[in-house]
Amino acid sequence: MNLNNEHQQDILQIKQMMERSSRFISLSGLSGIAAGTCALIGAYFAHHTLATGKDTLVDLDDTIYSSTNGHFLLSSLLDNKLIIIAIITFLGALLSSILFTWLRSKKTNVPLWGSTSKRLMVNVFIPLITGGIFLIKLIENGNIGLIAPGCLVFYGLALVNAAKYTLGEIKYLGYFQIVLGIINLWCVGKGLYFWATGFGVLHIVYGIIMWIKYERE
Repeated sequence: MNLNNEHQQDILQIKQMMERSSRFISLSGLSGIAAGTCALIGAYFAHHTLATGKDTLVDLDDTIYSSTNGHFLLSSLLDNKLIIIAIITFLGALLSSILFTWLRSKKTNVPLWGSTSKRLMVNVFIPLITGGIFLIKLIENGNIGLIAPGCLVFYGLALVNAAKYTLGEIKYLGYFQIVLGIINLWCVGKGLYFWATGFGVLHIVYGIIMWIKYERE
């Protein structure tokens, strides 16, 4: 009986070693919570900007129109408050996610940057870069209402694509993001609320679940 238990423990250890070598398991639930919190804060400031400056979207349309008639698009967009809020929110979410992932990698003694994390990044960035190019073209054509659903769909595809190189549960977050983005296509004027739900609420819920399942001692 003891011999069988020892064999089972050996098999479990081998399985864990193989999983460590093929999957990046240092993603922290706290990273999801931090990223979601940044998204909700960004959505609040964006909503406040829209509520107090009724001409914000008009200014954005003017920016796009002028930029497509000879001016450089990026420098023109950086003059818009909504774009600045989006950039700050993205940087805050990215840096906080990297921080908590780094702390977890130290705790689990798994290198933050290795062959597995490189494969993970490649599979994440292929859909993200493709989506970014697509969204830039939407902006140039003035299709502002499709930016939020586009972000959700391409981000969801990136998560699903990366799931085979990290915690498998992340694909379910990707599925929810894709579905939310598709629904948003029929509610174009509510993009900010869908954006806050997808990048904010869903990230926080996912992060809490992952923290309880893998990190709580």
